Amino acid sequence: MSTWQEKFQQEIDRANAVRAGENEGQARVCARRAAGIVLREYFTRRGIQTLSPSAYDLLNSLQEMDDLPADLRQSAAYLTLRVDEDHKLPAGIDLIQEALTICERLLPGELK
Repeated sequence: MSTWQEKFQQEIDRANAVRAGENEGQARVCARRAAGIVLREYFTRRGIQTLSPSAYDLLNSLQEMDDLPADLRQSAAYLTLRVDEDHKLPAGIDLIQEALTICERLLPGELK
C-alpha cells in the first residue's frame, strides 16, 4: 500500500507532466488532489473527522481554520478558485506550488 507521501508525490509528478503537455486544467485537478491527500493526513493526525472525501471540501475546511496562518488559508483558497471564461486563473497563481506549500507547512520535513 502506498504511503500518503507516495500518493502526494505521484499527484505532483502527474500535475507537472500534464502542465508540460500544456494541459493546465488537468494540472489544477492533480494539484487539488495532492493537497487533499495532505489534508486528510493532517486532519487524521489532529483527530479531526472529515465527512467528505473531496479534496475541494477539505480545502474549504482548511480555509475556515482560524488557528492557522492567513497565508496558509490563502493557499487553500487559491486551490478552490474557479477559472474564468478562458479557463485561466488570475496571473501569478501556481496551484502546484500552493499544494507543495500546504504540505511543507502542515507536515514539515515529511516529504522524501
